[in-house]
This record gives sequence, structure tokens and C-alpha cells, in this order.
Amino acid sequence: MRPLLPALFLIAFTSLALAAPSVDLSKPLTLRFTAVDGRQVDLAALRGKVVLIDFWSSANPACQQNEFQVARAYRKYNAEGFEIIGISEDKDKQALLTLIQNYGMYWPQYFDGLGKRNLLATRWGVTLIPTMWLVNQKGMVVNTNVGDDLGAQVKKLLNLP
Repeated sequence: MRPLLPALFLIAFTSLALAAPSVDLSKPLTLRFTAVDGRQVDLAALRGKVVLIDFWSSANPACQQNEFQVARAYRKYNAEGFEIIGISEDKDKQALLTLIQNYGMYWPQYFDGLGKRNLLATRWGVTLIPTMWLVNQKGMVVNTNVGDDLGAQVKKLLNLP
């Protein structure tokens, strides 16, 4: 049993290393695309707002569960200056559109149909979903590992009491 421990640690640390995003945290994030609903999205136009970049898939049960937390934060803080941009790792466009409708996800969604080979997730080294990044009012990624405390983090970035 002892010889397995080093191997298990190696696997765990390798997984963490693979999950680490490769985004330049020293300058504002650049993100422009046409959303699945036809909207033009430009992160630079959202300066002055706190933005969640949400990497997810409608086919992933953990992502589906996570979207409840995301939608709750959106409803609570959107009027205060909080926006969301979804990065869908779906292959099935209709499944994505159905879930968006059923969950009331009114924010723009990037969709390219490539699934895990999604161009944006690949560009930034996002290999695990759900993954959420928070972008501050200056366009800087301030957290690449948003957890269950999304609401509290958004509230803090918005400087709300």
C-alpha cells in the first residue's frame, strides 16, 4: 500500500497542474465573440462591472447544479453591476438552448460545438468544468477558482455592504 502513496500524490498534483489556467493576470482579459443568441459580446464594453466567466456544459451534472448558484447571484447582483458570460463546452446546441431557457440564464453564451475542445477553454487552458473566473471592474481576472462563495465574492468586488 505504501508504494502507491507517491503515485497518488503525483496524480493529484498533475491533475491540479493541468487545471491551472494559462491566462495573463497582469493585463485585462480580452474576450470578443458572437453569442449563441446572436448578441455581440465584448468584455471591454463591460468595464466598470464585475463579470463572471463561467466555463460549463449542459451535459455535465455538476455544471447543471452549479448553474443554480450562478443564476441566484445574477438575479441578486445584476442591478448592482454584475454580469455573466457563459463559455459552453457543449456539442449539442439544442441541449444548451433548452437548459438556458429552463434555468433562466439570460446572459450571453459562447458556443462553438467543439465540446471539450472549445476554442476559448483551450486557449486559456481550462480543462475542468465547472470553472468560474471573476473579472473586476478594470477587466482584470482576479480569481480563476471561484467556489461556492460566488455571491460573497461578487458582493465584495462590488463594494456592497
